[in-house]
Amino acid sequence: MYAKEASNAAKALGIAVHVLNASTEHNLDEAFVSLKELSASGLAVPAEPFFDSQRDRIVALAARQAVPVIYGLREYAVAGGLMSYGASLPDSYRRIAMYVGRILRGEKPSALPVMQATKFDLVLNMKTAKALGLTFPITLLGRADEVIE
Repeated sequence: MYAKEASNAAKALGIAVHVLNASTEHNLDEAFVSLKELSASGLAVPAEPFFDSQRDRIVALAARQAVPVIYGLREYAVAGGLMSYGASLPDSYRRIAMYVGRILRGEKPSALPVMQATKFDLVLNMKTAKALGLTFPITLLGRADEVIE
C-alpha cells in the first residue's frame, strides 16, 4: 500500500522513487547499502510492525549511511531518527479505549463506524539534522508538534 502511494506521489512530483523491501535483519543491512548505490537522497520508513521491532537498528543504519530518513512513528525521532510524521499513538489508544467502553456497554462492534486517525504528530530531531549537515526551515519548525534538541 505504501509503495504504491509513494510511487504515485513521486510520479506527480517528477521524483524517482525506489522501493526497498526488508523483512529480515539481513534485508535491512542490504537495503541501506543499496541506498548508496542508488544515490538516494532520502528514505521514508512507514509504520510497520517489523520495522518498529528493528527501530534502533534502522536508526543506527541511517546514521551510519548518513541518509536523511522520515519515519511514520514519533518513537523513531526520539530514538535518534531525523524526523517523523504519523498518527499520534496516544490519541489512537484513547479512541480504542472509547470503542472498548462502548462495546462493554453493549454496542455491537459491527455497528460501530470505522474511525481513521485525526491527530498526526510531526517530530523533528535537531541533533540528527546537525549531524547530517541539514537545517529545518523555520516554517517547518513552527509547525512541529515536538522539536528534540
